[in-house]
Amino acid sequence: MAEIQVEPIELYGLSKKQQIKTLFSKIGIVGCGSVGQNIARIASVYGIEVVFIELSQEKIQEAYDQMSRVLDQRIESWGMTQSEKKAILARIKGSLDYNDLADCDFVIEAIRSQAHEERKINERKEVFHRIEEVVSPECIIGTNSTTIIITELSSELKHRERCVSLHFFVQSPEARVCEVVRGLYTSEDVYEKVKKFVVMVNRLVIPVEEAAGLISIRLFSSLLNEACEVLMEGVGELPDIDKVMKIGFGMRFGPFELADILGLDKMVRWMDNLYSEFGKTKYKPSPILKRLVRAKRMGQEVGAGFYTYDENGRMIDNAHFKTFNV
Repeated sequence: MAEIQVEPIELYGLSKKQQIKTLFSKIGIVGCGSVGQNIARIASVYGIEVVFIELSQEKIQEAYDQMSRVLDQRIESWGMTQSEKKAILARIKGSLDYNDLADCDFVIEAIRSQAHEERKINERKEVFHRIEEVVSPECIIGTNSTTIIITELSSELKHRERCVSLHFFVQSPEARVCEVVRGLYTSEDVYEKVKKFVVMVNRLVIPVEEAAGLISIRLFSSLLNEACEVLMEGVGELPDIDKVMKIGFGMRFGPFELADILGLDKMVRWMDNLYSEFGKTKYKPSPILKRLVRAKRMGQEVGAGFYTYDENGRMIDNAHFKTFNV
């Protein structure tokens, strides 16, 4: 009887170099505030592995807790199951080490905004440099910024052609649209790949030429300022102005509700940036906005803005607008 030869099956497997890696099988996110959490959830829902970088274990845990709460709302209102929630969170990993981004196909900078615009730009440039130090030359680097120009952020990198800007809509996580911005150095190949990524996560690509504010923030800033002007003139009361835009024009949120969701401090920074960029008074923040920010009424996240909210972000009072004395 012939001797049976036994050979290890590993000899016939592909080596790591030979294995074909699916594009965007893993992405990285630097900063996991509301924007980073939104991107992480969206990507994970569609089977993409996500690693996010934060500054401390406390912030990592906070991000997990907030994502868990959002998914619980999906279970309650959208029919998601507990097993789906577990699978989504299992694909998301928090880390303090930039080296964990090394095998990502796409890394998106989404750090929290700072009060001083120049400091924010410098901080984001530093993030871009740290990303470039650890990722492969083929990895795409992006930012979710709306008012900072991607060309400026990428101008000092070795591979500037792989940088791009995109804008996911955090005010409505179910909004299936994403603005994608090509910088001065962005290559056609990178731009097309990023558009494929947006389609992969079931979002409609909105191509946007590089400009502060893109389409979304420029339009909404003007709307919010005019709504504040109408309120100050006494033409209508705050909740009624929101109702006109929601019921009359089919908006999901009125301008004051949406500003609270975005964050009034963030709106003021965006508008200051637009006013500095274009010099048009329609972008200059309304005195009402500045007054609320000075009073630390930043919006839904802190429990008070134009409206007040409970610990779950649900509106509990819409009468305090009568106390405005502008």
